[in-house]
Amino acid sequence: MAERSPMLLRWCAMLGFSAVLMVVLEWLSIPAAILMGAMLAGIIFSVLDKPVKVSKPLFSLAQAVVGAMIARAIPLSIFQEMARQWPLFLGSIFSVIAISLVLGWLLARFKVLPGSTAIWGSSPGGASAMTLMAESFGADVRLVAFMQYLRVVIVVLIATLVTRFWGGLESAPAPQSQPFFPALDSGHFAMTLGLIVLGFVLARVLRLPAGPMLITLVLGVVMQDSGLSPIILPPWLLLMAWTLVGWSIGLRFNREILRHVARAFPRVLLSILSLVLLCCGLAWGLVHFAGIDPLTAYLATSPGGADSMAIIAADGQVDMPFVMAMQTGRFLIVLMVGPPLSRFVARRLEPAPGG
Repeated sequence: MAERSPMLLRWCAMLGFSAVLMVVLEWLSIPAAILMGAMLAGIIFSVLDKPVKVSKPLFSLAQAVVGAMIARAIPLSIFQEMARQWPLFLGSIFSVIAISLVLGWLLARFKVLPGSTAIWGSSPGGASAMTLMAESFGADVRLVAFMQYLRVVIVVLIATLVTRFWGGLESAPAPQSQPFFPALDSGHFAMTLGLIVLGFVLARVLRLPAGPMLITLVLGVVMQDSGLSPIILPPWLLLMAWTLVGWSIGLRFNREILRHVARAFPRVLLSILSLVLLCCGLAWGLVHFAGIDPLTAYLATSPGGADSMAIIAADGQVDMPFVMAMQTGRFLIVLMVGPPLSRFVARRLEPAPGG
């Protein structure tokens, strides 16, 4: 009992400190404030040698919730929009992926980061998905999280400024906040919970890398777009999942990895800014050659993730289906090409054992 008391106190302190950080980050309008607040709290507790432990099954369940959340944001209309202008979409999507791959390769080539870590950290998919998948394919999840969320913050800040000064927000309706404990359709919510549990169980049976997220994502798209059931994810469930993911990542940091982050920061920042600048060049190409309006083109090509760009696009007068189709298409392709690319770069650039 005496051993449990200090651990209980640590958990209480971790919960309280995480809550404070989340509130502060939300107040500052920092993207992914819940996850980043939990991750920062985990880092601080780990560096102070006061860590707690998130069990692997809880972490896997949180991954499954993230998979359901991504599936909820992929309606059939997105695929219809992509099919309608497929040459434009494929050209733009693969251009962004190629640019990020080159920048990741340069980070690995000059030994700023290990090969697979550089590739996953530079991948322009959703930050949470890239971070969760990276660990399953041999990358250092701590450095990947650092790169992904630093880029999210930078891209969202730039995109917000561009939208405010370029996009004409005067007619945009104010976003409505959802109640933390909304009234739920019990049948649809039970189906969503069943989806999450099924994805979790199948991942354990199949032992697929990043399985809880990927299996739930695929099954969720089928369930939602077939009309079987919508995906219901109340804010309190998402809060729990984001918190568990943030803690799981943050608690793996230590003083040595933070020193490495500090040394790598200038070059990683340069890589991120280069990616943003080159994506602006792609946006200019869409405006000049395809007649897309400038703000839509910018948000569609920005490497900040579909969720962040959707929130910003909702505040501006843009072609929302085009933006979401471009972002989602890129995310899905990165999910497919990320694993083989990371393995290829790791084999090419990392020294062989005993070499």
